This record gives sequence, structure tokens and C-alpha cells, in this order.
Amino acid sequence: GAWPLILKEFEELQKPSAQAIADMALENWTEMRDKVGDQKFLLRKKLEAAIEEKYPGLYKSRYGLITYTLVPYPLAQKAGLKQDELMEKILKGVSAFEQISWPLVDELVQTTWLPFVKENHLDIKNYPQKPSMIPITKTTQPKKKPAVSELGFGKYFSDHMFVAKYSAAKGWHNSEIIPYQSLQIDPGASVLHYGQALFEGMKAFRQKNNQCVLFRPDFNWDRLKMGADRLCMEVPSKELFLEGIHQLVKVDQDWIPSEQGSSLYIRPTLIGTESFLGVRPAEELLFFVILSPVGSYYSGGMTPVKIWIEEEYIRAAPGGLGATKAAANYAGSLKAAFQARKKGYSQVLWLDVSRKYVEEVGTMNVFFIFDHEIVTPALEGTILGGGVRDCLMTLLKSYDRPLVERKISVQEITDGIKSGQLQEAFGTGTAAVITPIGELASSQFNGVINNNKIGPITQKLYDELVGIQYGTRPDPYNWVQPL
Repeated sequence: GAWPLILKEFEELQKPSAQAIADMALENWTEMRDKVGDQKFLLRKKLEAAIEEKYPGLYKSRYGLITYTLVPYPLAQKAGLKQDELMEKILKGVSAFEQISWPLVDELVQTTWLPFVKENHLDIKNYPQKPSMIPITKTTQPKKKPAVSELGFGKYFSDHMFVAKYSAAKGWHNSEIIPYQSLQIDPGASVLHYGQALFEGMKAFRQKNNQCVLFRPDFNWDRLKMGADRLCMEVPSKELFLEGIHQLVKVDQDWIPSEQGSSLYIRPTLIGTESFLGVRPAEELLFFVILSPVGSYYSGGMTPVKIWIEEEYIRAAPGGLGATKAAANYAGSLKAAFQARKKGYSQVLWLDVSRKYVEEVGTMNVFFIFDHEIVTPALEGTILGGGVRDCLMTLLKSYDRPLVERKISVQEITDGIKSGQLQEAFGTGTAAVITPIGELASSQFNGVINNNKIGPITQKLYDELVGIQYGTRPDPYNWVQPL
């Protein structure tokens, strides 16, 4: 491989400069990625993360790339391995590497990296960033950005997209950032016939100090992984998912609006692309991420909405796809929502298969604030657990009213409205964050909640969470990730 050549170059260089070493290591970095492919390359990145915890700056900097040149050779000598054997161990991940022992790594860091930093007066706190492992092809025809007042939700898309392919033979490969464009898939692709499609929804924000951040991308990967397992699809590794999104948003960060309430919506999507008509899991997949600048969900300010209690159609059943963000769930919800809007209601309150217990509201989780407790339906396999729901569960732990996850019946809700014990109700989701419910109605009931006004707890939760997202309030939970 490249090691003998690099070592020879080192011998020929009397006093290699920091830049020369970094340049050589960068060439090796690129060669390694091309040689071993995305999957093994990402295993190597797990190793980096483990060492980086002990030695900040060791791998994150462009100069940190020298460890690809300086460490493996002496490490192989000390471990009594050939260089190729050592690289094979490294590529198998952190667990295999640890067999060589951390003390040995510590010794090598002390004898290679730290002296190099000291001798070359490198400031690893302000190091140049290491180049992305993902190739980037920038558009030659950038789009005109619309005014924030025209954005709405999901109408416009940024200049670029992230794509990665999967096959049973190759694993994940051909990951790249390319200009936004139409997909080319075979008419026989499984997504078109059997609905193997799964997606996520998340956001990037431009905070008050102009810093761009992602909001809880790890949560979205965890949920995508769970959904992919249910749909018999191979999920991209967490490293590939996060790196792809980080780099894509960096490339298109000018598309992140700065006005309060606006953001950049991120839509990661996983589909089956293998062409066949037999009913089985696809062995070829496409993962792609597109970005859409969105305006404030409440252009005229947050206002309570009217909700129709859906008694005919259901969103999910036990053993089905309700707990996943599968595309099929949304197709099945369209008719009920369409009919509710014809009646003058914004969305529907979904009930379970018995038509007795509440599950979701529209495409959102739902909370009910009674005078003695706050209730949200328990996640028991038919409800999609949302990121905002998860955040509010955390915030509500500090409130002076008990938070309970349990079944809640329509009867309990209507009785609470009549008695006044139900003081507030709201839906939660990525798009709107929080949507207050001011009126609930069905064929046999019509009731107003809190005089059709936003309740104090609803407003407090909204202000607190949005403040964290936009950087106007502290983030004690580490929910935001700077680009």
C-alpha cells in the first residue's frame, strides 16, 4: 500500500514541515477511502472517535491526519504485526484495535503526535478542519432564494442533495453531495410497487449569533434505524447519516433563513430501488437527503385550531406500521384529513382500533393538560414517537404537575371539557413545534378548550423549546449541534 512510499518520503525529507506532513497524510486519507470503500472507512472513523475522546484535536484537525502516517508503522513494529495485518485490525473497528491495548496507543501519541504539535507550534484549538469523506459536486446553476414571506412549508428546495446507494453485495457505497436533481429509478423499483419507503423530518436553525445548528439529528437516526428494521431495509450507519447531513447543510447553509420562526427543513429518505416484482425485501436501496427552507408555521402568530374526532378511519393497528415513519402511514391518513378540512377543521384526532382511545392528532403527538395531571398517550406500538414529544417530556419533568403516559379515552377528554378539568390541549411535531387545540368536535360532540385561547403551559413550553432551538435560551440538554 501507501505506507512504504510515505515512509520513504519521510526519510528523504530532512525536516518535513507541518504542511508537508499534512499534505502527504491527506493523500493517504483519500487513497484509503477509495481503496476500502465507505463501510470500512466509517469503521475507521469509530476508532478516531474513541481516540479523540482521550486526545482532543488528534483526529479532528487536518494536521491530525498525520496519525495515518506516523502511528501505524511503529504500532505494527511494537505489536509484532505486518503493516497489512495491522491495517486489517484497525479497519475492523475499535474493539479489534483495543486488543493491541490503549497503553500502546498512549505511548505512540506521546512519542509522535504531541512532539509534532510542540515542534511545529500548532494550535490544535484552532486547527484547520479535516476535509469531508464525502465527495461534493457543486451546482453551476444556483437557484434564486425566495423571500422568507413566500416560503410556506416544503415548497422550495436548496441547491444540493446528499445521496448514497446500498446493495447486498457492496454495502453502502457511492455516497456524495450533488446538485439537486430528479431521481432516476427503474419502473420496477420496489418502492413503486410495495411501498418500501421511510423518511425522517428534522431542522437546522440559524441562531441569534448567526451560528447554524442542527437539532437532535441523533434522535432521527435512531428512529430511522427502528423503522428500517420494521420495513426490512438496511439503514445507513450513524456515521454516514450524520456526516452526510452535516456536510450537506454546510454546503447549503446560505439557505437557512435568519428570521425567527423560519428554519431549514431536512428530509432524509430511504427507499427500495431494486427492480423486481416478487414480494420480498429489496436488496438495493437509495438513501437521499433534501433541504427545504421553511417560514414560520404561524405567519399570523400561534393560534388554536379546530380538530375533528375521526370515528370511521384509523391511522394504525396493533402489529402494523404505526410506530414507524413509513410513507404508507401518510398515504392512509389523507382521506380522513381531506374530509375534515371540508367540514371546516384543520385536522383529525386519531383513535385506536377500538375507536375508544386517543392516539395522535393529524401527523402530531398530542398532550392533554388536566387540572391535576398532564397526559400523553403511551407509545405501545401504534403511535410514532416524535422528537418534539420527547423534548417536551424532558421539559415537563421540572413542572409542578405530574406527567403521565397512559391510555386516554375520548370519553375522558369530552368529560374533561364539559367539567372544565381539561384546561389545555396541543399537538407536537417538527413542522409547527406546538399546535394548540381550541375546539374538538365529532358527530355527537362539540366542545371548546380554554375559551379557544392558548393556555399558559402550552405557551411556556413553546417559548422554552423554540428558545433553545434559536439560541435565545440555554441548552442544558445538548440538543443543538453546531455545524
